[in-house]
Amino acid sequence: MKFIHFADAHLDSPFRGLSFLPTDEYERVRASADESLTRIVDLAIAERVDLVLVAGDSFDSNKPSPASQLFFAKQLQRLTDAQIQVVMIFGNHDYMQASDLLVKQSPYFKLLGDGQEVERADFVTKSGFKYSVTGFSYAQNHIEEDMIPHFPPRGSEYAFGLMHAAQKAASGNVYAPFALNELKDLQYDYFALGHIHAGQVLADDPWIVYPGNIQGRDIGELGGKGCILGTVDEASGKTTIDFKPTASIVWRQVSLELAESLSKSELEARVVRELAQKCQGKTYFSLELRGTEYLTDDQLEFWADEHAWEGVSQQLPADSRLVDVRFAVKGVVKLSGSDQEAFKAAEAEVLADEQLKAAAKTWLKKDQLSQELFADPQFIAGLKQLVKVKLAERLAGLKGEIDK
Repeated sequence: MKFIHFADAHLDSPFRGLSFLPTDEYERVRASADESLTRIVDLAIAERVDLVLVAGDSFDSNKPSPASQLFFAKQLQRLTDAQIQVVMIFGNHDYMQASDLLVKQSPYFKLLGDGQEVERADFVTKSGFKYSVTGFSYAQNHIEEDMIPHFPPRGSEYAFGLMHAAQKAASGNVYAPFALNELKDLQYDYFALGHIHAGQVLADDPWIVYPGNIQGRDIGELGGKGCILGTVDEASGKTTIDFKPTASIVWRQVSLELAESLSKSELEARVVRELAQKCQGKTYFSLELRGTEYLTDDQLEFWADEHAWEGVSQQLPADSRLVDVRFAVKGVVKLSGSDQEAFKAAEAEVLADEQLKAAAKTWLKKDQLSQELFADPQFIAGLKQLVKVKLAERLAGLKGEIDK
């Protein structure tokens, strides 16, 4: 038998931080998750798979838009019309009731564990191969209980587990927390997981797999996104899997080291060259400029401007784009000795968390996006790097005036 396992489609995802893009491009970004799901369904039909496992968070919220509900229902109907068995669960984002789905009832569609009860369903392929799928759906956005003790022992048939969950951690155990050895002890042949957006194989004997989400939504979700295509040898029960990329946009992070001062045109040419070499189809880049102590104030202002990113994007292949620029200092090259001590004292005073909060207090009250940015550790780190450059330049400038 063949099966596809995907999770975390997050239809209706807002793709925050990209609203500066041209309108037509932003609309393509918003449609990218739909496009990836369409490709997964195309793959399932082309491969004539027997089963599609949907491991939660198909929607980004428990109140999805009518458009996304209709789209999702249409894609699932394509599968059921092709007599492909679909088994799905709700996750912590799309916790809903079965009655909320617009999916037409069919012998080839099954929502497992409505109401957060672990449920097992048994199936037979057209070739007569017996298998079961056991799982549960979220009825709320958090599940603090370890649900594995509620999973039944496997029978003689091939056994799938289906769960939207995270491994137990020191804190934050609110997504059906489990221990890896618990899943292994169940000895299900393939445990299909969702929730973690980075694809990873936790074990291969038996298989315990996160496929990752189907479309990266920001620079924190790098690399290829798609689904797992699995093949089961019906005679031996041996399973092989293959990751299939389906995302229309790939996110990549590129770091560019500066060792000397460059003119504005020289630096732009180097950025274009570096990014063009790393395009993998349509690619969205986050660029980190390391060594920003070599940049002038004018260059810092230029590279912080979204219009500069658009100028670079127009020179990249495959409609790729530069959508994020961050700054990092390698060292304060202009300072030494007592100047370094003065810099460290100023840095401790200006960059203390309480000082940053005080400086941003009025700003944060006015704008919701500002609040979200200030809660982002990566944004704060970039902000601190810029302040360090400014502090170094200011101290070096003051010393120059004194020496005159």
